[in-house]
Amino acid sequence: MLCRFLPSLLALIGATAVAQSAPESTLPALATTELPAVVVSGEQPGPGLWKVSQGDHVLWILGTLSPLPKDMAWKSKEVEETIKRSQIVLNPPTLRLHPNVGFFGKLILFPTLIGVRNNRDGATLQQVVPPDLYERWLALKERYIGRSAKVEKWRPIFAALELYKQAIRRSHMTQSDSLGDLVRKTAKRAGIETLTPTVTIEVDNPRVAVKSFKSSELDDLECFRRTLDRIDRDIGTMTARANAWATGDIDTLRKLPDSDQRIACLAAITQTRLAKDLGVVDIEARVREAWLDAATSALTKNVSSFARLPVADLLASDGLLAKLRTLGYVVESPDEVAAESSDLP
Repeated sequence: MLCRFLPSLLALIGATAVAQSAPESTLPALATTELPAVVVSGEQPGPGLWKVSQGDHVLWILGTLSPLPKDMAWKSKEVEETIKRSQIVLNPPTLRLHPNVGFFGKLILFPTLIGVRNNRDGATLQQVVPPDLYERWLALKERYIGRSAKVEKWRPIFAALELYKQAIRRSHMTQSDSLGDLVRKTAKRAGIETLTPTVTIEVDNPRVAVKSFKSSELDDLECFRRTLDRIDRDIGTMTARANAWATGDIDTLRKLPDSDQRIACLAAITQTRLAKDLGVVDIEARVREAWLDAATSALTKNVSSFARLPVADLLASDGLLAKLRTLGYVVESPDEVAAESSDLP
């Protein structure tokens, strides 16, 4: 599972990024002509819940996905009832930057944040991106963003993230965290404890950190290239995955490739001088370990626990569920849970 700290790190420098992560698939790409062009709408069941158990202690896991159909209404009753019966809810793992500068700190930082997304020395995308990539960028920009001039001054990683966001929006899908909102609200109303497994990075001087980032070179052309590839070739696949999640089609989710560009985009950030100065090393392993510690603790202490994780990680052969299997826990997919329930008298 690719760690989820990219949004947190970019938030430090005043940017918004993709919040969902998933491992890249090794499956071959499918022809887009075979994929549905229409995103499902109306009330849909979702994928069901994964079950991790040891004796009579159970951890139920909701597999999340981004993007999802924009006009889908999720049949969330099963999830809500499961949360209400649980003793703890685990949020996805995250990385936290400390200290939190707060409102007045942000006011002090504001002058250093101006232009933080821009290329160094006023360069334009055309000047920093190879000609073939820039031609592809212009075509996709015209289709999904329009004639905005401001993105032409941005670093490739930020321009790519904006293009991806607009492509998803125009494809009738959404990256909003509506599933997380429902889980959090349900837990709060029911008075259920929530826990976010967290790895904390100390930032002694946020102002210096921002200046360091602005002066850093970013090796973000691979991130830019892969984002263009995904938008150009995989919108159909993303649509099919969104439909499969909505309709609870786990088999299709297993088969569809996930050509995620975020590994390359994450690498562009973690190789900066700022990231190295902050000690952002082995962060994926540290975040995975934080979640596993929280999950095994919840299974030991509670009869019923609830969590949510990216569905791609739940399906991966080297994902967190696979790790729980190696630790001796019984892991069942939604299909297996449904078959087990149907066998009961």
